[in-house]
Amino acid sequence: MTSLSEAKREIRRLMRRKRQQLSPGQRRKAGRGLARKATRLLRSHRKPHIALYFSSDGEIPTQPLLAALLNQGINVYLPVLHPVYHNRLWFVRYRKGDTLRPNRYGIPEPILRSHRRRTPWSLTHVCLPLVAFDDEGFRLGMGGGYYDRTFDPRRPAPRWPRLTGLAYEFQRQEELPRGPWDVPLDAVVTDKQIRLFRHRRAP
Repeated sequence: MTSLSEAKREIRRLMRRKRQQLSPGQRRKAGRGLARKATRLLRSHRKPHIALYFSSDGEIPTQPLLAALLNQGINVYLPVLHPVYHNRLWFVRYRKGDTLRPNRYGIPEPILRSHRRRTPWSLTHVCLPLVAFDDEGFRLGMGGGYYDRTFDPRRPAPRWPRLTGLAYEFQRQEELPRGPWDVPLDAVVTDKQIRLFRHRRAP
């Protein structure tokens, strides 16, 4: 194992432990704060198509944000593990009351229907889970590489969506260990504030 992967593994261990130490009340409060700030940022596009995800493993709750976006009539998409390329994601539109089923990681995802699928580059915003983020807009995920591969800027695409990480404020790090494959974020929204970065990701 390289020193880079060891450093990432240690940060994951520490941040996951901190998340799991939060009380239910602290989680709910943070989720409401996140929803207020993220909704303001995400609805700025004239015709938004927003990818979100169901929080798990102690992540900051995304359900209040999901409910707020749906109540405003915004098109919301959830990630589905790619049925062929298992290290990438597809995105399927979600409507309130749709049937969900757990994927191999136990995370709820919608049933794959081709007429509801949207290509990654035709989304306007994508909200990403993370274990930690830094002051330059890089994120540390769980290590699967799904989002990094799906939104690899080296892949040809007409355009790319704006990538927004969602996190607790305490997940901030001054600088994260990273490799050349790590995709930078355009923004990070926490329960406390919005951070914007100047990475060239979307037109």
